[in-house]
Amino acid sequence: MKNNKITIKGVLAMFALLALNINCSDDALNQDNPNILVPSSFWGTAEDANKAILGAYSPFLAITYYSRFEVFLSDYRDDVVNGFNSSDRTAAGAFNATADRNAPKWMWEAQFRGVSRANDVLFNVPNIEMDAAEKESILGEAYFIRGFNYFNLVNNFLNVPIITIPVDQMEAPELLPQAPPADVWALIEEDLKKAQAMLPNSWPAEQTGRARAKAATGLLGKVYLYQGKYSEAKAEFSKVMDGSFELMDDYADNFTEEFENNKESLFEIQLISDGNQGWGADASSSGSGSAYQADLAPVGYTNQNTMRVNQWALDLFLDEQTVNGENDPRTYTTFFWNTEDSTIYEGDTLRSRTYLNTSYADAFDASGTNIFGNKYADWKFNGKEESRDGGWHSSGNNLRILRYADVLLMFAEAEFMLNGSTTAALNAINEVRERADLAPHAVITMQDIEDERVKELTFERTRYFDLLRWDRVKSRIVDNPDLKSESGGTSSYKPGREYLAIPLSELDGNNNDEGFKQNPGY
Repeated sequence: MKNNKITIKGVLAMFALLALNINCSDDALNQDNPNILVPSSFWGTAEDANKAILGAYSPFLAITYYSRFEVFLSDYRDDVVNGFNSSDRTAAGAFNATADRNAPKWMWEAQFRGVSRANDVLFNVPNIEMDAAEKESILGEAYFIRGFNYFNLVNNFLNVPIITIPVDQMEAPELLPQAPPADVWALIEEDLKKAQAMLPNSWPAEQTGRARAKAATGLLGKVYLYQGKYSEAKAEFSKVMDGSFELMDDYADNFTEEFENNKESLFEIQLISDGNQGWGADASSSGSGSAYQADLAPVGYTNQNTMRVNQWALDLFLDEQTVNGENDPRTYTTFFWNTEDSTIYEGDTLRSRTYLNTSYADAFDASGTNIFGNKYADWKFNGKEESRDGGWHSSGNNLRILRYADVLLMFAEAEFMLNGSTTAALNAINEVRERADLAPHAVITMQDIEDERVKELTFERTRYFDLLRWDRVKSRIVDNPDLKSESGGTSSYKPGREYLAIPLSELDGNNNDEGFKQNPGY
């Protein structure tokens, strides 16, 4: 089932690229070993350029980033997830991810690792003699990767330094200041515009998964939307809505290993179950598969603490019936809950099932009330393989980062904010609803758009950041501590803790006391 994927395992074999930013001594005794990869023996050929850009993707696969820990700093912070117990996993959701916590430290490091490797490419590849079109594509990928990581950094940490050259080219990296967030947003826009112009529209089949021009376009639209630049956002989303992408007929096909990199997907994290179980970063001994499903899995199907879903989210899904008088089919893909209901959808009878095709009554008991996650479980294909029961990194199911359905809903939002409930806004949201067999809206409010985003995108790393950009983290989460009741509520909140703490290691390692400070609230 695993077709046309970046050979990440081969990329990780090139992990020695991390050493490329070391300083080279002029001491005559320190000669380059021709058998070891060093700067003077690298950056000479097109093959080197390709290895380097693929190495820039590999931090995405680190267990400290999208492979696992990122979910604790996105979905675990929102109002859908109620994580069990108090730990590094639930600290951010409880507004207690202080500067000494592992989760923000690991994420900061992984995201800046991606920035650093992109900078290496942008600094060195222009000097390599190679095919001009191939060089331009590689540079476009580097701009995309840098912009993508800075988008995550500014949304998570807000006050971050801007680094656009290799660290060994900087005069005093220990004095690096934080940049105004507006400057970071401007850099992201600039990077994505360059990526948009330089990236190809498609790659050969064996290189599927590398960033394409429309991925940069869709992300650029999202960047504009997050800043409230609705006209600019609408213009970029319109470029994606040109027939290049379509919704999959079956909503569930977006979250299975069988249908990775499908016609709805703009960008995915290319995960591979390569047999490695190493827990750590993007090293050759570390796994390249997903490990986050263990933290969404129902109790009893994982040895992790895991989480439950807050009741309001399921109620929202069930508030509206399909045109056939049944539950929204997306509910079964997203949640596992105690019900005997079923829905006929795309020729299949959907029921509440989890790993090993187990009903709720069989998994727990007929009177159970907890609601659990189900998206990405892919239990029909993988049985129980994707839970912790199968070991770390056992799943090769790609993580979808940007789908066409999200583009349609973001277009509807941008259009609504500009012009209200227009035909264009209605057409976009109704296209998403039609796929779920829901009746079309005749008129919409902003609440309708927000609700549709919950139903379509829960567990897709969007909800917390939607609340953040709508300035509703306090009113929605902090002021409703029951939403985080399983991990101690929200009493640790202080103004500013909507963002994560700057890691203590970064504060200790930076000597710019005036220009590099902890975020407010910590």
